[in-house]
Amino acid sequence: MGICISTASPEIHHQGEDGLENVIFYEEDAASHGSDQSLGSAFSREGSKGVNQDAAILHLGYGTQNGAFCGVFDGHGKNGHIVSNIVRNRLSSLLLTQKTALTKTKTPADDYNEEGDDNLSSRKGFQKWEQACISAFKVMDKEIKLQENLDCSCSGTTAVVVVKQGADLLIANLGDSRAVMGNMNEDGSVVPVQLTTDLKPSVPSEADRIRKCNGRVLALKEEPHIHRVWLPHEDTPGLAMSRAFGDFLLKNHGIIALPDISYHRLTSNDQFIVLATDGVWDVLSNKEVVSIVWAADSEQGAAKALVDAATAAWKKKYSSSKVDDITAVCLFLQKRLRRCDFIF
Repeated sequence: MGICISTASPEIHHQGEDGLENVIFYEEDAASHGSDQSLGSAFSREGSKGVNQDAAILHLGYGTQNGAFCGVFDGHGKNGHIVSNIVRNRLSSLLLTQKTALTKTKTPADDYNEEGDDNLSSRKGFQKWEQACISAFKVMDKEIKLQENLDCSCSGTTAVVVVKQGADLLIANLGDSRAVMGNMNEDGSVVPVQLTTDLKPSVPSEADRIRKCNGRVLALKEEPHIHRVWLPHEDTPGLAMSRAFGDFLLKNHGIIALPDISYHRLTSNDQFIVLATDGVWDVLSNKEVVSIVWAADSEQGAAKALVDAATAAWKKKYSSSKVDDITAVCLFLQKRLRRCDFIF
């Protein structure tokens, strides 16, 4: 069963339907942010493995005029669904708190900053957002560890986050969920631009860090294509990603909660952003994903269309396997021209 969130009303805090509280949509007062507010949707569907461990958030009007915060979180382990929900509920506010604290803490050199140095587009502005993001992820991981009656030694979540401030994007990634941009070519076709790297133990630089911390990286004989992280002298827990919130049993053996952060300046060719858990990327290519989103009947229905397609692909590609939880967030950056928008 899935959840679809649209931007129909000016302010919504929606925590699911039919008891599934895995997607939150929130929109600031549209009147205070102008009529060019971005449009988007989020959708999550429980797989056949048990409780849905995915979570997602789409916050329009985040931080500034025409801003947005998009996040997708894929939990794993016994308490992964709890961890992903905690991060979904807390991370966006933590980031703003850390950003505000850094803005208030001025150094003598800041007195010489030009106007706008607090924006993402300036070098100093990006550095502040980057540092705020690193601090927010660090605090988030600490808060998870301090949760009472919650064992996260072998439970955690991935996180892929995009912060939009005007025409600037901050992308932060932890684990193997993914963010992809839909970019329009000169011929009018839309092509994918991958914004993040899947942070798995098979990535050489990730494996090197883990091994330097005495963690082991190896694949099981029955699944030679999946590299996992193991304790130095025990065949446990076998984590299939190299960075995550939680998973404290492996935090001294190379698993970190430090996000991989990048910056992107939007152009008129950038049409939309898709964030999705690996339940999408395991069965659909980047090209297939952007094609599905672009062909959706509406911005509000795009995330559901993508999840529907990924679910069908799972059943076809892995007919004898359990379907993964599948979650997607779509943020549209430009008004789409449709047949009805033209006057003949």
